[in-house]
Order: sequence, then structure tokens, then C-alpha cells
Amino acid sequence: MKVSLIGITGGSGSGKSTVVRKITEAHKDSICIAQDNYYKSATFVNNDNITSYNFDRPEALDLDLMYENLVDLKNGKAIDMPLYDFVHHARREETMHVEPKSVIIVDGLMVLYDEKIRNLLDLKLYVDTPADIRFVRRLQRDIKERGRTVDSVIEQYINVVRPGHEKYIEPCKAYADLIIPEGGYNENALFVLVNHVQTLAKNL
Repeated sequence: MKVSLIGITGGSGSGKSTVVRKITEAHKDSICIAQDNYYKSATFVNNDNITSYNFDRPEALDLDLMYENLVDLKNGKAIDMPLYDFVHHARREETMHVEPKSVIIVDGLMVLYDEKIRNLLDLKLYVDTPADIRFVRRLQRDIKERGRTVDSVIEQYINVVRPGHEKYIEPCKAYADLIIPEGGYNENALFVLVNHVQTLAKNL
């Protein structure tokens, strides 16, 4: 089986997940590999001290394992993908068995940062959304899904997330084949993207 890898990156809360959903809905033989599942365990972190640990840096991720998994998938081999618990900040004991598909979407903050992973990708996308919108989305998500407080989300954003975005993520825009303003709300860009992905898959 020939496999096409599509990398999607952008700041936290930029709308990457919506773009992923649009592609997977349009192309059924596809699957998403979320870079979030490759975070290293940090069980000492809790809601009281979370602002002291920087998740928004490459060292917080097991990029070597992710690279190995993506190489296997691109070569038509199944993997057992790790899963991450964001409430307890630890890798789960169970894994997810993933069979290769014709289109594999790789979604995450550092997808274009790591050169080895970047070189595996057949299409590189950057979702570009204004910082205020990204912050509001992150605030809502972290409170609703990760049991965070408003104050801790704000402190983490100012001290860690924003500097990490400016240092590691924003510069990766230069590697993108396509920049999508406003993420999932840009219907015209999504229409062009979905059609391109379908053409890419047909030509494999």
C-alpha cells in the first residue's frame, strides 16, 4: 500500500482539528495521528504547579517514537500508537492499534518543527489564526476537558504557551506548502484542500 502523509500544524486553538475532520470526512480511507499522544509522562504535574512545566517545547514530546511510528505507517505497517491522559499528565497503559490508510494526517504543534518528521510529509499545512481567538479556544478547552482553572490557563498561556508559539511554532510557517487562514472557518481554502488531498490519494 502506498501512503500519503499530510502534516497539519499551527498554534494551540488555531482550528487544526476542524481541518482534520473536514479531510477525514471527505476522504474515508484516512486516519489522524495526533502528536498530543506522544507527550512524555509528567505525573508530578497537577493543576497547582502546571504553570511551572513547559509542554510547549519539543523536549516534552517523544518525537523519536513518533518518527518511528510514521515510518512504519508510510511503509504500510501497522503500529500501536500511545495514548495520553491530559488530566493526569501521563501516558496511558493501553495503546491504540492503527492500520495504515492511503491518507494519514499528522496533527500537532511540532509537526513541522522536527526535520526528520517534516521530511516524511507529502503535504505540509499551517493553520494561521489570530492569537486572541486561539487563546479563547484554549481557555474553553482546558477548563471543560482538562479540569483547569481560569487563572492557571491564563498564567500558563502568558508564561509558556505564547513564548513557545513564537519560538517553535510560528517560524515553521516557512516550511508549509499551504497556509490556511482562520482554520476550519475558511470554507474556500478547505474546498481547495480537500480536492487536492483526493487528487493526491488517487495518484499514489
